[in-house]
Amino acid sequence: MTLRTLAIPSLARRTPGLRCLSCLRLTDILVLQGSPLLGAAFALRPQASGHATQFAILTAANVCLVAHVFAFNDWANLNADLADPHRTSRVFTVNGVDRTEMGGLAICLLAASLLLFRLLGPTTQYLALGVALFSTLYSLSWFNWKGKPLLNSAAHLGGGTLHFLLGYSIGSAIDRRGLVIAVFFALIFAAGHLTQEIRDHQADVLNAIRTNAVIFGRRRIFAASLVLFTLAHALLVALALQGVVPRILAALVVLYPIHLRWSFDALAEGFTYASICQLRARYRALYAIVGLAMVAALWL
Repeated sequence: MTLRTLAIPSLARRTPGLRCLSCLRLTDILVLQGSPLLGAAFALRPQASGHATQFAILTAANVCLVAHVFAFNDWANLNADLADPHRTSRVFTVNGVDRTEMGGLAICLLAASLLLFRLLGPTTQYLALGVALFSTLYSLSWFNWKGKPLLNSAAHLGGGTLHFLLGYSIGSAIDRRGLVIAVFFALIFAAGHLTQEIRDHQADVLNAIRTNAVIFGRRRIFAASLVLFTLAHALLVALALQGVVPRILAALVVLYPIHLRWSFDALAEGFTYASICQLRARYRALYAIVGLAMVAALWL
């Protein structure tokens, strides 16, 4: 059973609100809770008392913000998604939600997130606005950064940096330590996006979307993605050895050969849709281990 099926079908058919919520990408929303929560952990320290309310508000606000990003992307890319055979069955219109309803949901989610982030301070709210701005530049056809090579990766690097700093800002001023740790998460975010472009290459060619993978080719973008992942691993080790993050995290370098092996398995399979989906699932699990290790190290 997937997270999407946890919605109550009978109720989703009766009320527009629940129909819209049932179309949200719940798995992706869950995955993207890690970065800001880890940012808060680095700023506040998990073992410190009196921060439960801040963590709860941050979680609720970030759920709304990430849900807005995906809802807005689905609203803006409806026609392209309908032409993608791998996405057609998951398009919100197929599930009884029209474009106006999805657009309204995206606006409501953004408003709710900004109101919640305001409770954490103006800096945090401005950072959330920055994430929403990068989302707009990427998804909205007026800007169409999704179809502009390099700019689409810049949006993910910038958005990934701000996303970590969302959490970091609730317990600390934005300083050099926060910025360099944020770069680690931004590199992973941008590398993951390049992997997604490889997965969606066929559909993007069909829809004439000029992604990096379409313009430069899948093999080159695979290499670029692997370079960014490698830089992320190297940066984490360097930060650990310098004491910017707990030194024990340098031991996580043992995970890199595993990631490398999985990547070359996908290469050997010829970048099929299934092989790239498997690779994404694998490295997401790997970075979940990294996140748990970070929390454990901060507790210790």
